[in-house]
Amino acid sequence: MKLRAFLISVSVFAFLTCAAAPLFPQHVGYGTGSWDAETLGNHRAVVRVAEKADAVWAHIPWRRRDLEPEKKNIIVSDDAGKRVTNLLRINVNRSYGDILFQAPNPGNYYVYFLPYVSKGRNYPVVTYPAPENSADPSWQRIAQAAMSRSDRPFPQASLVEIQAIDEFNSFYPMEIIATPEEIRGLLAANSGKKFLLFPEDRRYPIRMTDDLPQKWVVEVPRPEMAGEASRGEFYAFQVGLYASAADIQDIAVRFSDLRDGGRSIPALRCINTGGINWDGQPFKKTVPVKKGQVQALWFGVQIPKDAVPGKYQGQVSIEPAGMPAQSITLNLAVSQNVIADFGDDEPWRHSRLRWLDSMLAFDDDIVRPFTPVRVTKNRIDILGRSLTLGPSGLPAQIESYFSPEVTRIQEAARPLLSAPMQLIVEDAAGQRLAWASGAPKFTKQKDGIAEWRASSTSGALKMEVSAAMEFDGFVQFKITLSSSKPVEVRDVRLEMTLFKDAIRYMMGLGSKGGYRPASYDWSWDVKKNQDGAWLGDANAGLQFSLRAENYSRPLNTNFYQSKPLNMPPSWFNEGKGGITMREANGSTILVSCFGGSRTLRPGQDLHFDFNLLLTPFKPLDTQFQWSTRFFHSFKPVDDAIRVGANTINVHHANDVNPYINYPFLHPQQMKAYINEAHQKGLKVKIYNTIRELSNHAPELFALRSLGSEIFSTGPGGGFSWLQEHVGFNYIAAWFVPSLKDAAIINSGMSRWHNYYIEGLNWLVNKMQIDGLYIDDVAFDRTTMKRVRKVLDRARPSAIIDLHSANQYNPRDGFTNSANLYLEHFPYINRLWFGEYFDPNSPADFWFIEMSGIPYGLMGEMLQDGGNRWRGMVYGMTSRMPYDGNDPSPIWKVWDDFKIQESDMIGYWSPRCPVKTDSKDILATAYVKQGKALISIASWAPDDANVRLSIDWRALGIDPARATLTAPEVNGFQPAVKFNPNESISVPKGKGWLLIIS
Repeated sequence: MKLRAFLISVSVFAFLTCAAAPLFPQHVGYGTGSWDAETLGNHRAVVRVAEKADAVWAHIPWRRRDLEPEKKNIIVSDDAGKRVTNLLRINVNRSYGDILFQAPNPGNYYVYFLPYVSKGRNYPVVTYPAPENSADPSWQRIAQAAMSRSDRPFPQASLVEIQAIDEFNSFYPMEIIATPEEIRGLLAANSGKKFLLFPEDRRYPIRMTDDLPQKWVVEVPRPEMAGEASRGEFYAFQVGLYASAADIQDIAVRFSDLRDGGRSIPALRCINTGGINWDGQPFKKTVPVKKGQVQALWFGVQIPKDAVPGKYQGQVSIEPAGMPAQSITLNLAVSQNVIADFGDDEPWRHSRLRWLDSMLAFDDDIVRPFTPVRVTKNRIDILGRSLTLGPSGLPAQIESYFSPEVTRIQEAARPLLSAPMQLIVEDAAGQRLAWASGAPKFTKQKDGIAEWRASSTSGALKMEVSAAMEFDGFVQFKITLSSSKPVEVRDVRLEMTLFKDAIRYMMGLGSKGGYRPASYDWSWDVKKNQDGAWLGDANAGLQFSLRAENYSRPLNTNFYQSKPLNMPPSWFNEGKGGITMREANGSTILVSCFGGSRTLRPGQDLHFDFNLLLTPFKPLDTQFQWSTRFFHSFKPVDDAIRVGANTINVHHANDVNPYINYPFLHPQQMKAYINEAHQKGLKVKIYNTIRELSNHAPELFALRSLGSEIFSTGPGGGFSWLQEHVGFNYIAAWFVPSLKDAAIINSGMSRWHNYYIEGLNWLVNKMQIDGLYIDDVAFDRTTMKRVRKVLDRARPSAIIDLHSANQYNPRDGFTNSANLYLEHFPYINRLWFGEYFDPNSPADFWFIEMSGIPYGLMGEMLQDGGNRWRGMVYGMTSRMPYDGNDPSPIWKVWDDFKIQESDMIGYWSPRCPVKTDSKDILATAYVKQGKALISIASWAPDDANVRLSIDWRALGIDPARATLTAPEVNGFQPAVKFNPNESISVPKGKGWLLIIS
């Protein structure tokens, strides 16, 4: 018999025998086992064969949630692990599988029904192979002969258990699907209802949206649920809504108080219908549910600590639009027990879901080292900078008071603008319209912020400016342009005229950081993650970014293409907009941000919004740079002490912080490690950020119930656990094979930021962490400001360091990491710009994109270990214990010289007392009383000889008695004595550390 005919006859036989009587146990056990998941997958059925047989029939009621199981392979092995090749699939569907296999021996056999193939490490590609035909033709003939008999020709294997590789991979109970027959019976029994409600305990998060779990069919819909809570607990539970009859457009939820006689507990809340957004603003959500789908609704109620124990009862009314409401009764037993911290110490309780609506650290207070915002008439002063407003409410002048070294605030101002900024409208003939403006009116003045409004008119046009300046140098302008009648315009543009000598450097708009080009042209491109640029010098500068009402923060770090920048309708104008930079005269540069021609119509407001960041943000904290030495590895505390480090960065994927961006699951181990470090005088910071979230987060499926609010939509895929349990519509992110830690990408700006802030507060108070190591940033400055406040209020000496790989590549839209994250720089303590920041880059790139100095920060090196000679020009070393570039010899020079007592005067300052006679060999001086440490580094194409020009008076050293020595530094330089007047040989790509005394 041919294989196809054989399969047909077997299928018919199976149908007839199954129809005659149930041949398998009604009860199915679920458990775990141990096997090689990488070869066989995460799931199997264990069946028992009573005696050997050429063909055994197994019926496996696996109730699979994956689609099209008939297109996926099945592997059978015996108890010794030997694969059974004589296997035929009789009937494979989502409800069950009927298979025929050869059993040479009695005993247990294992049916692996989701074997996969994985390629790649940290971003794996996992596929599920198609069915194999491994059966031998002779075995097929034996099976055919057996079928010719009139009695049942095949012995039956009995089902022992359905197993997962571990509990975390188990489908039981919430991913064991109900069969189509069971669902039809359920609908018939509830034919009068438009939808069905299934209350569910928090221990069993609702995971599936396209299937009902068998658990619900067995339990049948019930109008009540029972729960137990402690006093002080935020008690969470869920209700599954099944749209059984029709699509549901939206859901309204109403609550009653929980009552026990005359006592009451205030009403519940539902996270799915609204809350407090990342910006502190309340919002409502629309909750649609398609017919045949399930929507999980998560609820919570705060039990007061002083609640009287008892049995409380309340109602939850759920009313889909256009349908009659149904109610669930909550019977909640409140115990005598008082729980600490709302139950947050035990993540399984889901009490932390209330963190999504947190307002923690939303205030107008300032953080160190910033000073309060001060308003005097039309001038606003902050730390080291001032902004003067013109009549239109736009900047008339921006000034910086930072010293050229960026180490202190001075009295002399450095202006940036040579003329006030203007929003210019040209009519169809190209004539500029004249604005009639009043004067800015301040509407809010607090230590942390000043807000103002201004209005201007020109004929039928009206320009309204709503703006705010904060203590860190962030200035936001929201400009609304409207017209009372149709008006044809040739252009609407923002003009900034800046002093040429104040903007020697540029970064952004597709330009790498470095010297500003003489002229520049740029147009909008959705493939490019750019909407502005930074222009400036060491001690003065501004970043401008063009926005509109549709702005949403893009994804970053390899995921930009999944959620790129929204083109602002005003500035983009269907591709007509762009930016030009031109030399206006010998001393100024005109930056024109134009929108092009259009018709302004009544009722169609245009939003020409833009943001400014005024740099530097703060003076360089050289004392912190010299004294704080990172050990970037989770190793014994004594290892860090041994190499001279005093601050440990604990990444993820280790015993105390195993899962990415969810550092809450090993609190005992984390606290013990931090306690030991503190006892030995070291600080401990942890890795935790927002960009992706571990699949081990207990709230994962509650967050998935919020649609695309927390997690980005995407193609799915990635590690097997994600495909088997999350299923679809996500973006797979970082994966750690040893821990099976598979993350998915966050959506950008969402309530997860509020959760993050509360989680940080828990870590800093419970674990006493000393700060954060952040690897790229997916949140904005508002959240970073809250991060800084939460840290400072609990641990005043807390540290934040920021790492980024160079994002100037197609995956990230050719963005500059420093430009992308500039809004966060006021709140961090150190940069670590690493992978793909080539140490062979020019000095101007080092200065603008790697050092952090023009923004009031200092950094460290990573890529290829950095370049220790060039790094020292910027006060940078590598980080322990990375890339074989041991910084401890440099640290020893610092300590021997007592660099903490010195002033750093960089080559970028005209006051640097030591210069070289080569433009490609630069010198920075670390000056203290009667002594200086001189760092020399070469960017020359070849070995070169240089002479030093030394301002002895500035150093306070008598040249007649001066010595110039190079101390021996292991791996850096030999010990050498120089005559201050002689030339010094500088090898290509290297340099010297010289001491003048």
